[in-house]
Amino acid sequence: MSAGLYSMEAKDFDTNLDLTKVKPYGDTMNDGKTQLSFTLPVPCNDEGIEAAKQLLKKMGFENPLVVYYKELTEGFTFFNCYGSTIHTVDYTSIHVPKVESHTMDMPTTDQYIKDYIGRKIVIVGASTGTDAHTVGIDAIMNMKGYAGHYGLERYEMIEALNMGSQVPNEEFIAKAIELNADALLVSQTVTQKDVHIKNLTELVEMLEAEGLRDKVILCCGGARITHELAKELGYDAGFGMNTYADDVASFIVEEMAKRMGTAPAKTE
Repeated sequence: MSAGLYSMEAKDFDTNLDLTKVKPYGDTMNDGKTQLSFTLPVPCNDEGIEAAKQLLKKMGFENPLVVYYKELTEGFTFFNCYGSTIHTVDYTSIHVPKVESHTMDMPTTDQYIKDYIGRKIVIVGASTGTDAHTVGIDAIMNMKGYAGHYGLERYEMIEALNMGSQVPNEEFIAKAIELNADALLVSQTVTQKDVHIKNLTELVEMLEAEGLRDKVILCCGGARITHELAKELGYDAGFGMNTYADDVASFIVEEMAKRMGTAPAKTE
């Protein structure tokens, strides 16, 4: 590549970044290039493609392009599209509620429990309601854990019980009472028609009715779960994507020590 060509390309490449006006990045900074996929209840034909393009324009995309489409069943078509959005967001004004804890590894967490709680703690987890998925709760609870992060069953100072999937909230609470659980973990994967909201809310209401809500640390997790949502529903913490047992265990033990008044003073 000649020096002249290199200089021209470097000049054409927009490297200006204004965090108060952030756009998606595709080929060059601020080009707004976005990939979007969706299904429309229309036939798989030219009119359907045009409908997808018009929808993209109304959503604020310039130069809409349908790069792939396929009939799912009669009268329904899947579209994969590209476009350049005209919208921006002010990144500097964004504040997202997060779980406030310092993530510790397994040995450090075990030692923290010995030093500041003084006994083994009991944690019960399950995919409750009609949710049949166990990948999430298994990653947090089971001894082997996930991606090199050991699950709670492997911790020396944690007695962990994974009840599996499709556990009715009544049974979940009954087991928590039986084991005198310190913390409850709820995994929710199925979110169609907001069924996870209904199920998570029902559990909180049942715990409150039994006078147990303030006696346990209540956490929920799943791909569609955020800490903000969890707090709104009455949980102590919510764990979303890229969460491991380390994160959950650290929050629980620090929250327990805090409630007991034995947590160490924070240092700057």
